[in-house]
Amino acid sequence: MGLSTIVFLVTVIFSVCMCFSQQAHVSRLHPKYPPADDEGGDSKAFFVSRDTKRIVRRLREDRTAIFRLTGNVVPSGLYFVNMSLGNPSKPYYLDVDTGSDLTWVQCDAPCRSCAKVPHPLYKLKKGSLVPDNDPLCAAVQAGSGHRRPSSQQCDYDVKYADQGSSLGVLVRDSVRTLLTKGTVMTANFVFGCGYDQQGSLAESPARTDGVLGLGSGMASLPSQWAKQGLIKNVIGHCISGEGRDGGYIFFGDDLVPTSAMTWVPMLGKPSTKHYDVGAAQMMFGNKPLDKDGDGKKLGRIIFDSGSSYTYFTSQAYGAFLSAVKENLHRKQLEQDSSDKFLPLCWRGKNRFSSVAEAAPYFKLLTLKFGSAGAKQMEIFPGGYLVISGKGNVCLGILNGSELGNLDTNVLGDISLQGHLVVYDNEKNQIGWTHSDSNCQKLPNPLNFLLNNVWR
Repeated sequence: MGLSTIVFLVTVIFSVCMCFSQQAHVSRLHPKYPPADDEGGDSKAFFVSRDTKRIVRRLREDRTAIFRLTGNVVPSGLYFVNMSLGNPSKPYYLDVDTGSDLTWVQCDAPCRSCAKVPHPLYKLKKGSLVPDNDPLCAAVQAGSGHRRPSSQQCDYDVKYADQGSSLGVLVRDSVRTLLTKGTVMTANFVFGCGYDQQGSLAESPARTDGVLGLGSGMASLPSQWAKQGLIKNVIGHCISGEGRDGGYIFFGDDLVPTSAMTWVPMLGKPSTKHYDVGAAQMMFGNKPLDKDGDGKKLGRIIFDSGSSYTYFTSQAYGAFLSAVKENLHRKQLEQDSSDKFLPLCWRGKNRFSSVAEAAPYFKLLTLKFGSAGAKQMEIFPGGYLVISGKGNVCLGILNGSELGNLDTNVLGDISLQGHLVVYDNEKNQIGWTHSDSNCQKLPNPLNFLLNNVWR
C-alpha cells in the first residue's frame, strides 16, 4: 500500500470518526480512554487520532488471505476458489475441501490419466520437486503406504470417499493471493502435481483443476503458511444460502467476529486431521432424535466442505427420517419414488420452484453440544432440502452407512449454508454464527475494522 493510499485512508477514516462522534455520545467509546471534559475539547481529537492510528496499523499488519467462492449445492455440487499458482502465475480452480489436507492440481508431468479441466495442465518445473526427506513428505504419506526410501522425489496417492483418487508427486511453487487490505501476497507452498486421476476425478469435463486441502494436518495450505509466520492457522468460510450461489473463504484471524460466535472444542487432535466436534443431541423441532438425550448413540459430528450433502450414521438417519415422516403425516406432500434425484423426494400439490416454498412443511433441525446442550447449531429446512428437476422437494441428508461411514455424521455444504464457520487450529476450536445475508459480499476491511473499533 503506497503512502498516498494510506494518507487517503486516514483522511476518510478521520472524517467518518468525526461524523460519528458528532452524532453519538462520547460515552459509547471504550472506557480505557480519558473522560471528556466537554463536547468540544481536545479529548475528541485524542479519540480520533488514537483510533485512526489503530486502524491504519491493523491495515498494515493484516495477514488474512481471502478468496471468493464460486458454486452451489445444486446443480454444481461443489464450491471452488480461483487460485493463482506458479511464476508467472496462472489461474486454477480448486475444489474447497476441509475434509482433506493435500492441495493438488492436474499436472503435465507428463499426464498419465487426466480429465479435461478448465485450464491448461500445470507444468512441472525443473528443481521444484520436493525430496522424500522433507517433513511435509512424511506428513502426506503417513498411513498411505506409498513411501519410497532414498527417492529424489515425494510421491503421493490420495483417495476420497467417492472412490476418486489422485496419484502424483509433491512440488514446491509460489501462489499469489489477495489480502483483506487489498494488497497481493506471494508465498511458497507445497502441493501435489497429479498425473494420474481415477474414478470421479478422471471424468470429463471437470469443473475444477484440482482440490484445495484445508484439513488441520501440517500439509494443508493454511498450516504451511502459519508455520512460515504469514498467517494464523485459522480458516473461515461463509457459504450463501436461500438458493444463492457462492460466498467467501479466508485464511487468517483478522475477519473472525469478536462476538456472536458459538464455539465448541475440536476433538481428537492431533491424532485426527478431521474437524471433529464430538457427539451432539439432535432435535427435529421439539422432538429429540436420541431417546437417551445425549446424542452419543447417534455418532460424532465432523464438518466437511468437500461433501455436497450431509451424511448421518444409520442410527441418526433412521431417527431423523422417522421424525420427518411423522411430521409430514396428513400434509399435502406425497412421496415420489419415480424421482431418482435423491433417495427420498416428495411432490406437492404444485411444482416447487424453490426450497423456500417447501420449507413450511418441515421443521428446524438443532444440534446441541455439551452436557447441558448450551451450544447450539440451528439448521433450517434450507440446510437439508433441495428441489429436483421435477419440482419435488428432496431430502439432502443421506444415509452415510451406505458409503461405509458407520460412526460419523458429516455436515456437508448443504447444512453449512447461511453460516460463517471458523476452524481455529490455533485454539483447537470450531465456531459458527448465522450469517446468510453477509455471505454474498467479500468483507470490506475498513467497515470491519470500524465496526470493531466503535462496537
